[in-house]
Amino acid sequence: MKTTLTILGCGSALPTRKNFPTAQILEIRDKQFLIDCGEGTQIRMRQMGVKTNRLGHIFISHLHGDHCFGLIGLISSFGMLNRTAELHIHAQVDLEKILTPLLQYFCKELPFNVIFHTINPRKQELIYEDRSLQVFSIPLKHRVPCCGFLFEEKPRERHILREMIDFYHIPTWRIPKIKQGEDFTTEEGEIIPNLQLTTASDLPKRFAYCSDTAYSSKIIPIIKGVDCLYHESTFMDGEMIRSNQTEHSTARQAAEIAKKANVKKLIIGHYSARYNNQNELLNEAKEVFENTVLGEDMTVYEI
Repeated sequence: MKTTLTILGCGSALPTRKNFPTAQILEIRDKQFLIDCGEGTQIRMRQMGVKTNRLGHIFISHLHGDHCFGLIGLISSFGMLNRTAELHIHAQVDLEKILTPLLQYFCKELPFNVIFHTINPRKQELIYEDRSLQVFSIPLKHRVPCCGFLFEEKPRERHILREMIDFYHIPTWRIPKIKQGEDFTTEEGEIIPNLQLTTASDLPKRFAYCSDTAYSSKIIPIIKGVDCLYHESTFMDGEMIRSNQTEHSTARQAAEIAKKANVKKLIIGHYSARYNNQNELLNEAKEVFENTVLGEDMTVYEI
């Protein structure tokens, strides 16, 4: 089962012809999670033919318009499409205060419930959990309260070998426990070690999303060793003064975080509209961290 990241938009505050504001869909363990919802999110979904029947949760990093202006339109369209499944929105407390009057005015008769879950963006904590996945907040350094998100698969069960089932005549009702690590005792009383009956499961996938933020070494222990890191790279080093003023990162700083955290892959994004040639940002990052990929709108990345 593949884990994929679909970038719907990886621009910053000012949209361009090439880049819509920030929005991504993470597909993991047969579920979809929308991360941020900038203006035009639903348009990109339509352009890419993204089906949202498995989308139940939306995570909003902070309350700047380029990360949440697309929410009311998306929810309204879900209503027109006769969605009935609950929609859960995870964000800081002010989003519910802002969005509720809009929902009451524009979306009075939604056929589904919108449920808000409050995040404290200044704390690293578990904010979502199901049988196969956990999501943690990552406190970031920005002009307004802001957090990233760490998505972690829970360990999968071990794979039981078909030939061992047949050889030891293992009854069906024992298989789940063996997958969970138990040994098997035959009718003759012989104990068969679990390692002889099974093979290791795939390693759990881990994805970290960090946008928007100034350079912050505090996030390194949280994201250490992730399979993929998406980190904002609004500016190049030549705009360091502007970067510091707005509390954003440069491409080189994003790469430094990736290198120090020993991540497997870095995807950069959230580009300032001033850069027509975004390969310049990519080259700056690759000087520090070779396995850097340029984030692009309407592109799917396998994790």
